[in-house]
Amino acid sequence: MKKHNYSAGPCILPQEVFEKSAQAILNFNDSGLSLLEISHRSKDFVAVMEEARALVLELLGLEGKGYQALFLSGGASLEFLMVPYNLMKVNGKAAYLDTGTWASGAIKEAKHFGETLVVASSKPENYNFIPKEYSIPIDADYFHCTSNNTIFGTQMQSFPKTTIPLVCDMSSDIFSRVLDFSQFDLIYAGAQKNMGPAGTTLVVIKEEILGKTGRTIPNMLDYQQHIAKESMYNTPPVFPVYASLLTLQWLKNLGGIAAIEKINNQKAALLYNEIDSNPLFEGTAAKEDRSKMNATFVLKDESHQEQFDKMWKEAGISGLTGHRSVGGYRASMYNALPLESVQVLVDVMQELKNRVQ
Repeated sequence: MKKHNYSAGPCILPQEVFEKSAQAILNFNDSGLSLLEISHRSKDFVAVMEEARALVLELLGLEGKGYQALFLSGGASLEFLMVPYNLMKVNGKAAYLDTGTWASGAIKEAKHFGETLVVASSKPENYNFIPKEYSIPIDADYFHCTSNNTIFGTQMQSFPKTTIPLVCDMSSDIFSRVLDFSQFDLIYAGAQKNMGPAGTTLVVIKEEILGKTGRTIPNMLDYQQHIAKESMYNTPPVFPVYASLLTLQWLKNLGGIAAIEKINNQKAALLYNEIDSNPLFEGTAAKEDRSKMNATFVLKDESHQEQFDKMWKEAGISGLTGHRSVGGYRASMYNALPLESVQVLVDVMQELKNRVQ
């Protein structure tokens, strides 16, 4: 039976990425050696890293605009620390928008470096919406936001205009929709949603914002060091970088971000239409802030839970259970999830309605 993977991450990737990366583990570039055993300084892998970094900037429309792309280790959680280390001045301050668990984690780390202002928060309402009315202090060293909130199913539909550097955690929706990415000065994203397997983190930086903190930064946490060493300051996570390159190639061949956005819009519309029209279900996020990556919803009558759970599992659906802090269900519809899989879920929801009524 075909599986329909709604896992929030690590998550579904294109089938061709699995096939090509599996072959590379056995025999990389017809070298007779595994990707897992070749030197990261070898000609073959240096070419992988160079192409991956270049393809990131190409897909985001940032070529020749003063940006560098890095593939680092430590997950997006390490970037919570690296961002203030590299951008917050000694005795400086930063501004943050609190829209969920990961945003609050970033705020916690920033407080180790200086004054950290939370300009707005949706925490009192269990993060079920994106705050809109807030002001950003122009004397802050940067403003940080999280574009998509996997746990709570909310997504920023627009971004504030500001004269200070704009930093965005795009871990769960990068490469999923067309944006003017040049409005951001620093973007970071864990690979394991739309780009590759867990183990590497993409960081895209406008170089001109670096080197202004007045602090000494340990080499491993210094973006400038990683740029100078072309993302190879230390041994990179070879396999996750290669699998990310394959996913970026898949996306380019599909037609790039504009092409995948159309598919993502279709998937989200199909599922949200069912959530809104089916009397057994309701969404948990404010409609104007609904995420096209992570749809969160609940059964209005929990007495149907056992039956519904049995039905979607029998249909080959996996990873639909919601996060414990929200409950209910979470359908993660990342780039590689086909429209067909969303239709399977919608069919199950409709069948439940037919059985109950």
